[in-house]
Amino acid sequence: MKIREWPKHERPRERLLAAGPSGLTDGELLAVLIGCGKRGLTAVDIARQLLGEFGSLREFLSASPSRCLQQFGIGPARYASMQAALELARRHYGHAIRSTPVPSAPADMRKYVLAKLRDKPYEVFCCLHLDVHHRLIEFQELFRGTTDGASVYPKEVVREVIAHNAFAVILAHNHPSGTAEPSLADKVVTQRLVEALRLIDVRVLDHLVVGETRCVSFADRGLI
Repeated sequence: MKIREWPKHERPRERLLAAGPSGLTDGELLAVLIGCGKRGLTAVDIARQLLGEFGSLREFLSASPSRCLQQFGIGPARYASMQAALELARRHYGHAIRSTPVPSAPADMRKYVLAKLRDKPYEVFCCLHLDVHHRLIEFQELFRGTTDGASVYPKEVVREVIAHNAFAVILAHNHPSGTAEPSLADKVVTQRLVEALRLIDVRVLDHLVVGETRCVSFADRGLI
């Protein structure tokens, strides 16, 4: 049976419009993006098959393009729509910290950093350049490493901070292992950067370590 033949209160799109997206399952939300079925399967059927194949919505959306495009019902247009939706979500969080001082919207800032970094299969060290009002100037990926570390060079960080005319910064990096606990090396490099940036009167407000589901804040733990 096609979805349009289902009772109205069971159709994912109609339910989303009537009550909002939070009441839909991952499969139903994915079905809304898929749009229509194929070869006797509804969009919901295809979505459920995808979640079964990949294990979760996150694993599917962060999988390689080649693997996604091998799946039944996912062509280039649908894959592009899903990646566009994912990027729109990231930019949505980014907009909040571009227009509002970071201390006024810490939850949005952490959601933004988590969305940007948690699915990276390698470690990335980033800098959020902030203006005099602590609004975001730019989120910049500075160093890329391997699955268990990235080399960080304070001289390069200072150069980029000056180039962006930043008044303050927030540092961030991910742990591909999934744990958000700061390592000893994280603490050492943070202190080196705090000292280097202090020489040009730029304050490090925080260093966020991104794991699978959360960020750990150096500032919250009194490490900065």
